[in-house]
Amino acid sequence: MANISRRNFIAGTAAAVAGLGLVACNGDGDAPAASDGQVAENSVGAPEDLVKAAQEEGTLVVYGSCEEDYLAAACEHFEELYGIKVEQQRLSTGEVQAKIEEENGNPSGDVWFGGTTDPYNVVTREGLLEPYAAANASHITDPKYQDADGNWYGIYTGLLGIMYNKDEVERLGVKPPEDFADLTDPQYEGLIWSSNYNTAGTAKLIINTMIQKYGHDEGIQYLVDLDKNVEVYTKSGSGPSKNIGTGECTIGLGFLHDGIFQIVDQGYGNIELVVPSSGTSCEVGATAIFKGAKHPNAAKLWIEYALSPECVELAAQNGSYQFLVIDNAQQPEIATEFGLDPNNVMDYDFEDAKNNTDTYVAEVMEALGGGDDRFETEDA
Repeated sequence: MANISRRNFIAGTAAAVAGLGLVACNGDGDAPAASDGQVAENSVGAPEDLVKAAQEEGTLVVYGSCEEDYLAAACEHFEELYGIKVEQQRLSTGEVQAKIEEENGNPSGDVWFGGTTDPYNVVTREGLLEPYAAANASHITDPKYQDADGNWYGIYTGLLGIMYNKDEVERLGVKPPEDFADLTDPQYEGLIWSSNYNTAGTAKLIINTMIQKYGHDEGIQYLVDLDKNVEVYTKSGSGPSKNIGTGECTIGLGFLHDGIFQIVDQGYGNIELVVPSSGTSCEVGATAIFKGAKHPNAAKLWIEYALSPECVELAAQNGSYQFLVIDNAQQPEIATEFGLDPNNVMDYDFEDAKNNTDTYVAEVMEALGGGDDRFETEDA
């Protein structure tokens, strides 16, 4: 598929910024008074008895693996609707996975919000998520966007692809990449940024994608060959996109909606987006309840909220341009303005990813000799 440049599109500015660490969303430590209960019930569709039980608990702790602005806006709006105090912390999916595995059924958080489902599936297999039969799951557009047993529910999907700095590619005299296979070419040595297989859900999706695309042994060999050209492995999957516009990163591997944010909201018109010509995969961003959550009713109410337009339409308003998987929500027009199509993807085997992601990560890291200091980075 051809490269994708910015269309004539004017976007609004992003809103609230999430704080570092675990913070109360409204900043003063007190939950705001709930908005009119009838409005909340009608807009989200949550059962009245669940709303009441959640309000009696009074608190919710959210670990968010989506981008900070969207996380903050979603938490603040939940507080506005229900008067429930929300504490939130932004962590990569790999960090959340490691945290709840260590806590082993006694979690400090209640819900997980955003981030690709590959790590969700790992902890589902480990029994660390709490199944919940969400009423609003009836609005999910395809069964592949939810766990069959209700351990997690999808809220958005985004395409994996390539981004590059047009000015740097021209200055260096290298050929613009058109496909994943191109990225192993020696001309790109030291020019590529990807994400850390140990910490980023995006990186786990990359591993699964390459194994499914090329075959087990060939997929791992591809990642070994790619490694020769990688300068930086970032902690979070959005890390490469955040550094392309500045020229620090020349070529990045990640989700194309993150590139759209950099072009539209951050003003980096020098970024080119590429849907790989041989085909690509897509993430399913999800939400889930942790097994042993201290505020179980508030957690269930969050799931209903996350599966409603009240929540998911905040994404595009705050710079997150993934396609939504809820049938009663308005899709972000800007994603199609950039030529992205959520249906133009490979047939990703979610079951294989669920059963084998940890094994594949271990095999890739072994093939890389355990990884060097690039895998110890704290960079976002």
